[in-house]
Amino acid sequence: MRKLLLFSLILAFTFQTEVIAQKKKSRKKQTEQVAPKPKKSKKPKYSDFVKSNTKTDDGLFKVHFTNNKYMYEIPKAHFGKEMLLVTRIKDIPAGLGGGYVNAGSKINTQVVVWEKFQNKILLKVKSYNAIANDSLPIYKSVKANNLEPIIYAFDVKTENEDSTSVLVDVTKFFTSDIKAISALPARYRRTYKVRRLDPSRSFINSIKSYPNNIEVVQDFTFDADAPPSNSRTNTITIRVNQSMIVLPEDKMMPRIYDKRVGYFSIGNVDYSSEALKADDKRYIRRWRLEPKDINAYNRGELVEPIKPIVYYLDPATPDKLKKYIKQGVDDWQKVFETAGFKNAIMAKYAPTKEEDPEFSMEDIRYSSIRYVASTTRNATGPSVSDPRTGEILESDIIWYHNHLRSYRNRYLLETGAANPSARTLDTPAEEIGEMMRMVISHEVGHALGLPHNMAASYAYPVDSLRSGKFTQKMGIAATIMDYARYNYIAQPGDKNIRFIRQLGPYDHYAINWGYRKLSWAKNPESEVSTLDKWIEDKADNPIYRFGGQRFDPSAQTEGIGNDQVKASTYGMKNLKIVATNLPDWTSNQTNNYVDLSELYGELLGVWSRYVGHVSGNIGGIYEYNKKPSQKGFVYKPVTKEKQKEAMNWLQENAFKTQEWLLDDKILANIDESGYTNRMLRLQNRQLNGLLNKAKLERMIDASVIDPTTYEAIDMIRDLRNGIFQEANYTRNVDVFRRNLQKSFIDRMSTLLNSKNAQHADINSIVRGELESLNFQLTIAKNRRVNRMTKYHYRDCIAKIKEALNPN
Repeated sequence: MRKLLLFSLILAFTFQTEVIAQKKKSRKKQTEQVAPKPKKSKKPKYSDFVKSNTKTDDGLFKVHFTNNKYMYEIPKAHFGKEMLLVTRIKDIPAGLGGGYVNAGSKINTQVVVWEKFQNKILLKVKSYNAIANDSLPIYKSVKANNLEPIIYAFDVKTENEDSTSVLVDVTKFFTSDIKAISALPARYRRTYKVRRLDPSRSFINSIKSYPNNIEVVQDFTFDADAPPSNSRTNTITIRVNQSMIVLPEDKMMPRIYDKRVGYFSIGNVDYSSEALKADDKRYIRRWRLEPKDINAYNRGELVEPIKPIVYYLDPATPDKLKKYIKQGVDDWQKVFETAGFKNAIMAKYAPTKEEDPEFSMEDIRYSSIRYVASTTRNATGPSVSDPRTGEILESDIIWYHNHLRSYRNRYLLETGAANPSARTLDTPAEEIGEMMRMVISHEVGHALGLPHNMAASYAYPVDSLRSGKFTQKMGIAATIMDYARYNYIAQPGDKNIRFIRQLGPYDHYAINWGYRKLSWAKNPESEVSTLDKWIEDKADNPIYRFGGQRFDPSAQTEGIGNDQVKASTYGMKNLKIVATNLPDWTSNQTNNYVDLSELYGELLGVWSRYVGHVSGNIGGIYEYNKKPSQKGFVYKPVTKEKQKEAMNWLQENAFKTQEWLLDDKILANIDESGYTNRMLRLQNRQLNGLLNKAKLERMIDASVIDPTTYEAIDMIRDLRNGIFQEANYTRNVDVFRRNLQKSFIDRMSTLLNSKNAQHADINSIVRGELESLNFQLTIAKNRRVNRMTKYHYRDCIAKIKEALNPN
């Protein structure tokens, strides 16, 4: 009975479970039958983006424009190819950058690559700071430790019909505030209190594709609380040009940099070296010049390059100046002949719209000379180069409109005493043109890869610059790349003098060294022995020396001649003549004092430069760049005799009150006050330069190498005795000297209480000299001098005590 009951219960449970299961299965089946099938996503087609009304520009990439959207069609073959992305300003608001930024200014240059990752196209920045041969194991480590930043990630919209390229929408990229391609660096954003980019007032003007480059023009409008102009708008609008150019796959063979010859350079750290450390490699920056006929070139014949260097003149250039600008470029043709090239460089007038509707000054395929409507007085010669090899790809020389006024003023001030044609505000047009021609030549030199060579002006003996025969042939410095603008040494009565700078022998030497094709060389290293020989063959001739402006008195800006004391003495004699005649040459001609005031201010600047050339000798170290195979030391202190001579000259021509600069016919007509402060600022520049911590440390170190040199303790004692000369006699001290003497004490106090002096001797010397001065002034204040001098001495004593015992 129990068994039968148990069996019945099991049977009932099993039957019920099956029924429920069947019902669930039936419901599931019904659900499956009635549920709609999911639609397959429709893959976008090429025709969805490139339609009948689409405008397409074919070039490096195809650029498609439809309904205010820009698409790049990127060939897959271009993935991983290195391209140079150059950000420039096309049009600029007034005042941006303080006057030294202009239409055409380069803001950023970076190597970029396009890469595919999943369904994205990445735009990445590639660095050449660290490199290694990709066949070596260490290449993996270099890659791992130099991860490339991603500027932007684009969605792949679709592919073209044969799947050889992908389409990406670049509209948002070029209308957003992407810092990597922005024309407003962080410092400008801080200065102008930029808050945000306004997308409603920012847009793409155009995108044009050429065979090797793509040019994008954008308008950006930013909300800014302190814009450089139109302040009430709280707005900065800037037009930007982005140039993307594919870098040459056939790389130019680099030339190894040598600091004995002046060239701009690019550098990287090469981990491929088998030495115990990575190699720092550095290559010069230069244009790629390849001879059309290599056999004729190797025979020593002049040969035209396959691709010459061409500069286009800005259509905005005034007609009367065009020929001088063109000459400034073409003058380098003769220089390149020294390197074996004929017609290697030239200037051309920009084509008209009818001749070439696609021509643009922003197009990176064209180098240009821009004429900028700006009150800035300057000119520059920047360039764009391949960071892998140093090959210069393009450059834009910039001339600012007001720059000629600077040259006219300097011409009058520096040569007017010996040069009758400079004694006017209306400088003859041909002479103005010659000045402009030489400025352009100087900037072209930069664009060819040459930096300033301030040592070149030291190559010529001072008295040679008073010779007509010498200056007409050799100019006033050995290179156009020095800042030797005018011959201020020639004296009244000297005949047939060249007053304006020109190209010189160093320019021929440097271009030959950097540009001559060594066709037999297989790699940069194989050229070195030949390049070394060219340098060492001329190493003893100062005409071919390269020097940078730092602590070397023979490489100073604006100076000429190989003896600064002698040169500045001649310069001062001329400047005194000019100062006497300045009203006659300016206000008496114009019947106003505007030019007199401007030129007097610049005359003080010229005086300050002449003084600075002499003060550079004190604590100066000559630098003669050499390799160990050459004789002599690299660094050599200026002799004690030369430094003492410079100190005596400074006391007489800088620290003594210069009465000739205080002509009432000038001062009483240009300003109501400020004469003493202006003179003090100029004297302080020289004083602070002498009592400079780095200079004093250099003098202390120099005495270790050469115990006979001018020591810091002697220099400060001589400086004190000269500046406080009146305290040794019964003499009144005038207001200019009183100001200078107090400045001396203030500067000494700063040195004494400096927390970061590298040499304890500086503190000892300064303390000892202040104590000696305190004793000297304590006696002097009791002499029979006027009341102002007595008060002055008492004040000086109080300042010394405060310096010696602060707080």
